Amino acid sequence: VRLKHCILGLSLLLGLNAASAREFSVGDILIHHPWAAAAPPVVTTGAGYMSLGNSGSTPDKLLHASAEISSKVELHMNKMEGDMMVMRKMEAVELPAGGVAEFKPGGMHMMFIGLKESLEAGKRFPVTLTFEKAGEITVEFVVEERSEIVEETEHNHTQ
Repeated sequence: VRLKHCILGLSLLLGLNAASAREFSVGDILIHHPWAAAAPPVVTTGAGYMSLGNSGSTPDKLLHASAEISSKVELHMNKMEGDMMVMRKMEAVELPAGGVAEFKPGGMHMMFIGLKESLEAGKRFPVTLTFEKAGEITVEFVVEERSEIVEETEHNHTQ
């Protein structure tokens, strides 16, 4: 019985460490802190964010993303055109050698279109990312409330 408790405790500890790290990698690509913004149940689209780093000596591209939680996933970029903010679909996201691509509010992001489930805080769901060279990986997105997003963003800016 005591051994079972030790094994269970160790498993939980290891699981918590893996979950709190929230980093995934495939080839030379590191995916850090994938998350989606919480949204009311009536909303049919959602936004996803993360940071992609390329530690390799050759460029790569994020070509595609898919998720069972939505009918489709598109890569988008918000940018100012004149005095108006415009959202444009992107065919791919360039990852230069040694570079980083930031998906964040007000900039580059994923759009989960045709949501099949609501994006409630704390929910977790898989998203499959396909890179030109590194290949395919399924990562776990966590839905976060706006206050958590602001705290994480502020934390990242101070580093």
